[in-house]
Amino acid sequence: MSPDFQNLNSRLKTKDYRLFLAVLCLILAVTNAPSTAEGAQHEKPTVAVANYPLKYFAERIGGDRIKVVFPIPLDVDPAFWVPEPEGVLTFQAADLILLNGATYSKWLNKVSLPRRKLVNTSQSFKDQYIEIKGSATHTHGPEGAHAHAGLAFTTWIDFQQAIQQAEAIRDVLARLIPEQKNDFEANFSALKDDLLTLDRRAKEIVTNERAQPLITSHPVYDYFARRYGLNIKTVLWEPDEMPSNEQWVELISILRNHPARWMIWEGEPSPDSVDKLKSMEVESLVFDPCVNVPDQGDFLTVMKQNVKNLRSAFR
Repeated sequence: MSPDFQNLNSRLKTKDYRLFLAVLCLILAVTNAPSTAEGAQHEKPTVAVANYPLKYFAERIGGDRIKVVFPIPLDVDPAFWVPEPEGVLTFQAADLILLNGATYSKWLNKVSLPRRKLVNTSQSFKDQYIEIKGSATHTHGPEGAHAHAGLAFTTWIDFQQAIQQAEAIRDVLARLIPEQKNDFEANFSALKDDLLTLDRRAKEIVTNERAQPLITSHPVYDYFARRYGLNIKTVLWEPDEMPSNEQWVELISILRNHPARWMIWEGEPSPDSVDKLKSMEVESLVFDPCVNVPDQGDFLTVMKQNVKNLRSAFR
C-alpha cells in the first residue's frame, strides 16, 4: 500500500472510508460500462404485427433474433380492431411493422405510422385480391358493427399465399439483420415445408368432390375456396349465437338452388344451431381462420385440425 493511501486511510473515519470505497466502485463501474449506443446495438429489433398468422410466421422465421409484439386483445378480431393510444404507440415504436394487406387493418387510415417501417406481406399477389360484393353490416364481439364488403382479407388460408407472405417476412428480416440472413432462410424453408404439406393435404381431400355445394358461416373463405376449387355460398352467422328467424329463412332460400349438406364455421357452433341444421339435413364442421392467438396450440396445429375436419365433408 502506498504511503499516500496509508495516510488517507488513517485520516478517514470508518463511515467515511466506506463512502469512499462505494464512490470508487461506482466510478469504476461507470468507466467500464458500455455506452448507450453500444448497448442498443445488442437489443433485439422489435417487430409489430397486424394479426396472429403474421406473428406466427415472424416468430418461426426470426426466432430469438427478434422480438415480436402483437398488442391486440385475444377477444378481438384484429381485422376490426380499434386501437387505444397505447396500441398505436406500440406500433409506432417498433422497428418493423408487418401488415396483412388487402385492407385488413381498418385502423391504419386513422393513425400515423412511419411509412419506412411498413411492410405489406401480401403485396406480391396484390393483383389477385378478391372483391366481396353486397355484404351486409352486422355486429359481434367487442369490435361492434362492421361489414365484410370490399376486399376479402383472409389471405393466408390459401396456403400458397401464406408462403408468399412468409417470403416477404424473410426478405425484410434479412434486410433488417443481414448477418442473420442464412438463419432466416433456413427457418423459412422449414415453415414453407409445413405450409406445402397443408396445401397438398387440402387438395387431396377435396379433389374428387369439389363441385359439391357448401355453406360458410362468414365471408372469410374466399381465398381458400378459390385455391381448392370449392363451391360455396356464404351467410353471416356467429358460432355462439342462435340465428334469427330471418337468417333461417335466408338459408332455406339459398338451399333451394344450392343444396349443401355441410356448413363450415369459424368456431365451434352452438348446439342449438347444430341441431336445427341437422333437422334440415345439414351437418357442421369447423375451419378456424386463426386470426388471433388460439386457446391451445399454434397456427400450424389449428390448420392441421382444420384440414382434418374437412375430411368429414369430402368422404
